[in-house]
Amino acid sequence: MAEQNLTELTAEEAASIAQIEQDKDALAALIEDLGSASRRKRQISAHVVHLVAERDAELLEPYVADLLDALERPEAQTRWELFDALAYLMPTHAKEIGTAYDACEEALFDELSATLRLSAFHLLCVWGATERGRSKKVWPLLDEAIQCFHGDMEYRDMLGFLHDFAQGKIEGGVAGELAGRLHFDAQNGKGAYLKARSGEIYDMLVKRFKLEKPQKRTRAAAKGGDDGTEDEE
Repeated sequence: MAEQNLTELTAEEAASIAQIEQDKDALAALIEDLGSASRRKRQISAHVVHLVAERDAELLEPYVADLLDALERPEAQTRWELFDALAYLMPTHAKEIGTAYDACEEALFDELSATLRLSAFHLLCVWGATERGRSKKVWPLLDEAIQCFHGDMEYRDMLGFLHDFAQGKIEGGVAGELAGRLHFDAQNGKGAYLKARSGEIYDMLVKRFKLEKPQKRTRAAAKGGDDGTEDEE
């Protein structure tokens, strides 16, 4: 993964990351720039943070609270870069990242930025896959997003995130409703990828959860609350 990301970096980005890896003060300065009065400086900082997360997320562990705080910035790019960075920190910081639920919900239905919507969807999928209780909390939002953006360009990537979600620690009822939601596309989806990917997720869920005639979710409002943590059986 790191090698692949390195090939995609510009010379300036590679130099910035190399400095950060060698100098903790450089990383602290980068995080501080997330609170800069300059929109451009915040965006550049958030972008580099995202690149650092792809290479070595452990470097950012002392700054999770700062990344979460920066989700309050008004510009879309700062937020989408940080949503993506936080996804890399999920294995060790899921509880803290759960406090970004409201920020994700707001961004998920942003009317101007498809990239922001997709990054919010991604983080919700990754967080929801960590525990059954969390999957129940995020599922109403994910289900609504599937319906809202089904015909949009980003839906292809959304299906990839749903595949990862479906492989996670999701609750059985959520699995059934996700399978029910994807059943039509699995049978009749327009386009080879849409039909094949939907079918792959559907078949996996049916087999894993031993589902019989799964039904899509009946419409209901998503609820907030705690982080959705539920004890494992």
